This record gives sequence, C-alpha cells and structure tokens, in this order.
Amino acid sequence: MNKYLEKVLNEVTKKNFSEKEYLQAVEEVLLSIEPVIEKHPEYEKIALLERMIEPERIITFRVPYVNDKGQVIVHRGYRVQFSSLIGPYKGGLRFDPSVNQSIMKFLGFEQIFKNTLTGLPIGGGKGGSDFDPKGKSDGEIMRFCQSFMTELQRHIGQDVDVPAGDIGVGEREIGYLFGQYKRIKDTYEGGVLTGKGLSYGGSLARKEATGFGLIYFMREMLASNNNQSLKDKTVTISGSGNVAIYACQKALEYGAKVVAMSDSKGCVYDKNGIDLELVKEIKEQRRGRIYEYLNIHKQAEYFERENEDSPIWAIKTDIALPCATQNELTLNSAKKLVTNGVIAIGEGANMPCTKEATEYFLANNILLAPAKAANAGGVATSAIEMSQNSMRYYMPFEQVDNELNKIMINIFNSCKSAAKEYNLENNYVAGANIASFTKLAKAMIAQGIV
Repeated sequence: MNKYLEKVLNEVTKKNFSEKEYLQAVEEVLLSIEPVIEKHPEYEKIALLERMIEPERIITFRVPYVNDKGQVIVHRGYRVQFSSLIGPYKGGLRFDPSVNQSIMKFLGFEQIFKNTLTGLPIGGGKGGSDFDPKGKSDGEIMRFCQSFMTELQRHIGQDVDVPAGDIGVGEREIGYLFGQYKRIKDTYEGGVLTGKGLSYGGSLARKEATGFGLIYFMREMLASNNNQSLKDKTVTISGSGNVAIYACQKALEYGAKVVAMSDSKGCVYDKNGIDLELVKEIKEQRRGRIYEYLNIHKQAEYFERENEDSPIWAIKTDIALPCATQNELTLNSAKKLVTNGVIAIGEGANMPCTKEATEYFLANNILLAPAKAANAGGVATSAIEMSQNSMRYYMPFEQVDNELNKIMINIFNSCKSAAKEYNLENNYVAGANIASFTKLAKAMIAQGIV
C-alpha cells in the first residue's frame, strides 16, 4: 500500500476505533483512490487526505419531548457538517434507533462524494436522532420534530446547511420541522429544507427521485456492458420505502419483472410479479408490514428474517437492488446471489453491501453500481428543489425527471471515464470514488489551507 495512505488509515483507525461504519466508508474510498495518490505525491505535504476525512464540525444535542402519556423522553440529536468545499452542507436527517455518531459520520462522508458526483454546488453533511417514529402518534412525532428543530435551527440555513429526509423522515416529518424553523426564525426561507410538501415549496418528482435515479444508472451500466437492458430481467428489491417503491416502478416501466420486496421483518416473493400498487397502499397509506401483501395475493410467499442475512438474497434473480439500509447485504448473501446467477447489483441504500460483499462481487465480475453514484438522484433533485425555491418557480414533473435523467447519465459517464483512466474498467466503485475525489482535491487546493 502507498505509504501515505497507510499512515492516514492507521491514524483514522486509531482516532475512531469504535466507529466501524465510518471506518468502513473511509477505508473503501482511500483504498480505491490509491492510483490518484501515487500520481500526486504533493498531496501528503498539504495533508489533503487528513483534512478531507475529518468533519468540519460535529454538533451533538439532547432532544426532549413529551409523549402522549405525559412522560418526558430524551433522545440524542446529531448534525455532522462534513464538507462545504463545493457548496452549503447538504444531506438528510435519519430518525432511527440505530443512529449514532459513527453512522452519522459515515453517511456524511459518503454524502460529500455523492453530492460532488451530481455536478451541482452542494457540500456534504448528515444528521438525525435515535428517535424511532414507528408506532408513535402524529402528535408525538410533531412534538419531537419541534424539539429537534429548536436546537438544529441554530446551525442551518439555505446558504449554510440544507437538511432533507432519510430513513424515518418523510414529508410529514419535514413539514413539522419546517413549521418550527419558520416559527422560530419568523421568515419564509424555503430553501432551508428539501423534501417539502408540494403545497409549500416542494418539488415534483422528489419522492420518486432516488428510486428513479437508481434505475437510470442501472440502465446506463447495463447498456455499457454488452448492450444489456432491464427488459425481461428478474429483479429483487430489498426495502419497501420510497427508494424501493420507485425503483420498482421505474424497473417495471423498463420491462423488468420484480418478484420480491422486503421490510425489516422479512420479504415477500411473488413469482407472478410484485403488485406495486398494493405495496404502495400497505406502506404509504397504512404504514403496515410487507407480510400483509399475502392477505390479497394468497399465492405469494413470505419469508421471515431470522438473522443478519435477509432471506430476499436467497431468491434467484438477475438483478439485486439493496434499498433498505447500510451493511444489509453480507458476504454470505453475496455468495448466494452469485451462485444463483446474478449479473448486476444496484445500491439504492447508503453502503448496503458490506466490504466483504463488495469485494466478492468485484472479484466475480458482477456489475456493481455503488451507492454514492447510483442513489445520488435523491440529493440531485433536492438541489433542483433548492433552485426552484430560490427562483420562486415550480418545474413540471417531466422537466424535473428529465433533468434527473441527464444528471444520472453524467454521473455514470464520470464513473466510467475515471475507472478507464486508471485501467479499472467496469469497477464503478473505484470510478465513483476517483471521479469525486479528484474534483474535491482540486477545490481544496484552490481554497488554500482552511
């Protein structure tokens, strides 16, 4: 290994030894950019890597709220403002019991590279809380969001830091957060949050964007490899939130057959093809569980999750789209997919494949669309929402979708070109990291030691 890279990896591991998700994200990037570091030994003198992997700021705060029983509950809130090299910090808020500083830092680090790939002027950040909205009343969620924003509002602004939604934070939560921000600031600052409702500054196609963008990237990747397509391919999709649902919708539009979807409890397999409208009704309208699918489609099968390996990855498929959460696809699952003849993986969630699974796919020449490139459609459309807010103008759905499509094509071409430049053809993981790192390095050098 390059000596500079080895030194930086040792230092970051020593400083952050308990933060496994963050270390995993940093290691993946640093190892894949080794050819660039070899080409630019001058980066060590200015400590470019050390500055890039250290967040500009980490904010941790308490979030107390009153539940419906009148009890005061206290949670912990985070905002990691990782990099403002290219624009205001931009990244979602996650409300989930798994949230901790390591996950926030890993997501913020990934966000820098993802946002850079879009070609839009947005930096990288991430935030959230260990609050679980599942099973909570609207009143409890509203009071929690108001308490969370009471502290967060000190640190954000449409030209400073622009949060959005992530796991556990949808249009309802964004509405409560925005209302509290507006109440405290006494001003309408539409661009301070994205993922807003259409009635008060949101963008058409934002809800669909991450899922649609994933399929646009997959379309380009397949076409670039033996002119393949999604048509008549069997697809399995983990998750059943926005990303999974709209990846499913777009895959169906391109002629694919989606046979399985999941949630945290298990997965549904329908050999006749998933009834997407029913999944939308269960998940978007009733906030129910995926096993309720069998109440209507008796022929479908349900497999309950028993360990860290989701049963969805044991189902034979051409294309697998992990769209649930980080490290959901393990080495064991990767081996099952390869044995069953998978040809391509598309990461719809953030870092859904473990390090070992990623390495196994690449070693077996499986096409792998990395998250920081393939799921960038959501943040790209958030940036489009920010632009619309600034212009006091609304774009029609088709215009936003067309812009998203062009952005995803450009992202794929950037990954492909960067990989080719360093003789790493078809390694889109390395291509994504190299393309974004190169731009970030130039911006850092241009701005001096800050």
